[in-house]
Amino acid sequence: MGAQWKQAGREANAQKKGQMVAKLTREIMVAAKLGGPDPDLNARLAVAMEKARKASVYKDTIERAIKKGAGLTDEKVEYETVAYEGFAPHRVPVIVECLTDNRNRTAPDIRNLFKTGTLGTPGSVAFFFDHLGVVEATHTDKSKDAEGDAIEAGAQNFEALEAEEVPEGEKGARFFTEPKDLAVVTKWLAKAGWKVTASEMRYIGKNGPQLTEAQRKEVSDFLTAIDDHDDVHRVYVAM
Repeated sequence: MGAQWKQAGREANAQKKGQMVAKLTREIMVAAKLGGPDPDLNARLAVAMEKARKASVYKDTIERAIKKGAGLTDEKVEYETVAYEGFAPHRVPVIVECLTDNRNRTAPDIRNLFKTGTLGTPGSVAFFFDHLGVVEATHTDKSKDAEGDAIEAGAQNFEALEAEEVPEGEKGARFFTEPKDLAVVTKWLAKAGWKVTASEMRYIGKNGPQLTEAQRKEVSDFLTAIDDHDDVHRVYVAM
């Protein structure tokens, strides 16, 4: 199964620090707005906070974002999630998920990025993806039966996390769920001793076109330009 596209070294690029902090705090605000300010009862918020901490976002910044998102201040949070579809170079299907407070600004910006990118075009690509709940988690017991826990939790499928995504000496897995089951599966895994590092809805790419290394480079450059937009939250690709 495919996963969201990740630009190599994105989180380590100091020049992107300000933009990254803005995106992380925006995710915290939206998570708090949708599920409340208590991370123990809001898996999406707990994961967003952990990502922000790992990115060295100040504690005060995180706390302000939670309060603002949960409506505990006089400031209103008007962000909404909007998805845009299109093709990267070489007809690679792409879905761009944005968190925006003004879709009338964001929509033309994303359309223009698709149109001006080399061989990139807007278009309908949803049938190249499955929209599923995804839970990523690690466990300190390397002998833990991830398949058995997936069945017990009510997940539809699972796969092992890549080695670089798992702390040394631990086991990692990615669990796929029906959208309605995401919260239930997340809570079950947490109670079973899994440390949840992601719990969210994602577009999972099906098989895409076969590309050469040079073509993959062109696609990566195109996706980087998309991801650089301030309102872009996730970029998913089928390849």
